[in-house]
Amino acid sequence: EPVIENGGYRFTVKVGKPKDPEAAKRGTKLARGANFQCIMSGAVINDPYIKAESMAGRMGAKLMAIVAEGDSGRVYLPPTAEHEHIAAQAKPEWKPDMPMNRETPNLVSGRGYGFFTWADLFTPRQLVALTTFSDLVGEAIQRIEADALAAGLDPDTRPLREGGTGARAYAEAVGVYLGFAVDKVANIGSAIASWMSDRGAFRETFARHAIPMMWDFAEANPLVQTGGSILAAIEKAKFAISTLPANHRSASFQLDASKQNLSIGKIISTDPPYFDNIGYADLSDFFYVWLRRSLRSVFPELFATLAVPKAEELVATPYRHGSKEKAERFFLEGMTQAMHHLAEQGHPAFPVTIYYAFKQSESETDEGVASTGWETFLDAMIQAGFSITGTWPIRTEGSGRIIAIDTNALASSIVLVCRKRDPEAPTGNRRDFINELKQELPKALAHLQHSNIAPVDLAQAAIGPGMAVFTRYSRVLDAEGKPMTVREALALINQVLDETLAEQEGDFDAESRWALAWFEQYGFAEGEFGVAETLSKAKDTSIQRMADSGIVVAGKGKVRLLKPEELPANWNPLTRKRLTVWEAVHYLVRVLNAGGESATAQLVAKLGATADTARELCYRLYTICERKKRSQEALAYNTLVQSWPEILRLSKTAASDTSVTGELFDNQ
Repeated sequence: EPVIENGGYRFTVKVGKPKDPEAAKRGTKLARGANFQCIMSGAVINDPYIKAESMAGRMGAKLMAIVAEGDSGRVYLPPTAEHEHIAAQAKPEWKPDMPMNRETPNLVSGRGYGFFTWADLFTPRQLVALTTFSDLVGEAIQRIEADALAAGLDPDTRPLREGGTGARAYAEAVGVYLGFAVDKVANIGSAIASWMSDRGAFRETFARHAIPMMWDFAEANPLVQTGGSILAAIEKAKFAISTLPANHRSASFQLDASKQNLSIGKIISTDPPYFDNIGYADLSDFFYVWLRRSLRSVFPELFATLAVPKAEELVATPYRHGSKEKAERFFLEGMTQAMHHLAEQGHPAFPVTIYYAFKQSESETDEGVASTGWETFLDAMIQAGFSITGTWPIRTEGSGRIIAIDTNALASSIVLVCRKRDPEAPTGNRRDFINELKQELPKALAHLQHSNIAPVDLAQAAIGPGMAVFTRYSRVLDAEGKPMTVREALALINQVLDETLAEQEGDFDAESRWALAWFEQYGFAEGEFGVAETLSKAKDTSIQRMADSGIVVAGKGKVRLLKPEELPANWNPLTRKRLTVWEAVHYLVRVLNAGGESATAQLVAKLGATADTARELCYRLYTICERKKRSQEALAYNTLVQSWPEILRLSKTAASDTSVTGELFDNQ
């Protein structure tokens, strides 16, 4: 914590629980963005002022703590002036001073801060380390080639880029992996990397597909054997190489997807650009500047440009095309042409699988809820002649990255399974489409839920079976005889999804149905007793019954739902005469937060069949929270479902232990 003294302040490390945990967690941050409170005066320092100071180059950094290795684990030590002085003395001989594109919205430079070149994302000490490591890659290649020749390896002088297999190509191949290791160090060794105090580990710069502003960052020691060091990065490269299937030769080619012929007769699985969600080329410069310094001698043509080429990148970027409309048209035309190639060239016996780990960015339209990114992408696929036959959600996303419920982040990649559409596909009408949706989508959703898909992924996964109905027709006509757009189809799919989840409420008890309706309107906030009473009559229950069940607290003309953290710790479902699904869900959330998966498994064992119904309720609760922008509650319900497989596994052991204990007591 900060200590004010001698007209300034310093940081010190304290052990134990803080007097005000919330204040300690918040620090000097007042709100989202660059809004802080002055340590010394308590005055508000607002966003415009901080950004103006940053743009003027007057934003510095101060050492807060040192993390060291102790006898029994990590220890946190107060900062010292000596350490801060040493860090300030570093003077890099070279730095990547190529300008960052400040028009890109997912770069820190695009948010009004003083980051103008890639070098600005690193401290001087980090730049010295990365420049040194990059230069050593070239020296290592020369040393490895000499050692390989001395060991009797083929003296073939053809380089790696020309298909060489001798000592020179071998040395360059090792150099490529060393270059990757340097980039790995850069990913953790920047002023954007942060410290995960719950894990005692670094969160890398690219914890998500963007470079966010970090107000406190962690600087790794690159010369030790722990995370963030060059040795740790080389060990990871070594591990990757040892697990690669090295029995066959393979090759990679850089080709224009809209013009290539390489995919003729091939099995195709691809991960295309996601409309405007990720600026791949702009973000790639972060790594390119270091790879170019390390490996330009190995691949001179590949690293001929100072920065990554960007003009032909197939993303909808307005600043490159002059307007949002022109950017969307560029994406649609390019994606249609690329998908047409895949539809025509793919092996006819196998489907084309397309990864699309991009959450719908929903917006209200005249037709309902729609998503420009998904709409444009699916439109391109349909125009290219594809028919979607299914969806495979695949867990591909790591748990260490930053995932916020209100961002375009998924827990899984949604793989669309596609085949070339039958040229004889019939024409359908709007009524047929809706009827088939209502018949087929509930079955598909039940299957997805049974497979324990994360609630955050459900709406995206539902697009597959929904569009499978839409694309089985050559076109779907509305009441006026006009072809239905993809936007309209997506809106109807989302509508049927909501209706299906709402119909699942029939599996819940009356108290839980009341709680759902109340939660949708008020969340965990207070509401008028009269309104609550009227709603309870409609749901065939009463406020008193729900109070007895421990769902609500009522008094002074107000009613509110109890939050999970307010529920008693000694609750036992086996002693309940009338158990509600709402109770089960929120006790599960409480126990998972407080005691982890093992404690939750013991509760699941006691809940029996009610536990499965509670998991179903989580999907409905998540949908409500996402629509109402209640990200914290949404995260809790999503986490419970994602943890369910492990909880179930542990609960079987807990149930077995309970059974054995019961038998022992029965025999007394």
